[in-house]
Amino acid sequence: MIMKKGTFKSSLLVLSLLIIGCSDEDTTTNDETTTTSDEWSLVFEEEFEDDLSNWNIWEGGAFNEEIQLYREEQLSIEDGLLKIDIQRENVTGATTPFNNTNKSFEYVSGRIESKELYAPTFVDGEREYRFIASIKLPSGAGFWPAFWTYGDPWPTKGEIDIIEARGNEPLQYISNLFYGENEGVNENVNTAKTHLVNVNTTSSFNTYEMVWKANTIQIYFNDELVHTYIANTDNNVANMFGKEQKIVLNTAVGGWFIPDDNSDNYADSGEMQVDWVRVYKR
Repeated sequence: MIMKKGTFKSSLLVLSLLIIGCSDEDTTTNDETTTTSDEWSLVFEEEFEDDLSNWNIWEGGAFNEEIQLYREEQLSIEDGLLKIDIQRENVTGATTPFNNTNKSFEYVSGRIESKELYAPTFVDGEREYRFIASIKLPSGAGFWPAFWTYGDPWPTKGEIDIIEARGNEPLQYISNLFYGENEGVNENVNTAKTHLVNVNTTSSFNTYEMVWKANTIQIYFNDELVHTYIANTDNNVANMFGKEQKIVLNTAVGGWFIPDDNSDNYADSGEMQVDWVRVYKR
């Protein structure tokens, strides 16, 4: 989700990918937290059992011509799940958290950002990071759920969209990268990638994952590698390495990502559910 959001385990891999994974990917399961020096070490875990003390709650509108007001009331924790409630509701509120000018909105929704920032570096040998979440996406035209990372000022620290989806396209989602040397100016081109999946992402929980290294960013769906961004001048993967980013979970409504700009055609309500979020390093 470009400035949009700021100035800003299903099938196994085929044998050949398993062989590659022995040297380049984690061979532990997502549930393992005890590791050796050559394996993944868990550095952040959110099970959504108690509260949102690990997160900052976004209050206000956003960017990209979106039509939702983010507010705390739309966030709840129930039965070990974070629930983001999206509702059609005419409200007024701050244009963004950085602009208190009142603005009218057609929907309310929720957005959280991790208080901690993460990035792989060559310092202390922390060369790879994994970001994983188990999510059930909201169903409904006009909805724009996302699990992503970014740093401020956008996009000088980079942005990695692990997943952004459209609520009326449950069999696919998109990953993307943004980066620029100057605040507010994205330099990346042709980095949006569509991933077709064989499950309904709005009726079941699925894992969305990103493995971030010096010269590659790998995108996984239910433990299966679906795309690798390899460092080049079009995607700035190498330039993002070492730049700390926060984790974001949210559902926007409308905006440039949604082809139909007539909100009369959008769903009236929906819910994004998140079971857990984890970050590993090695």
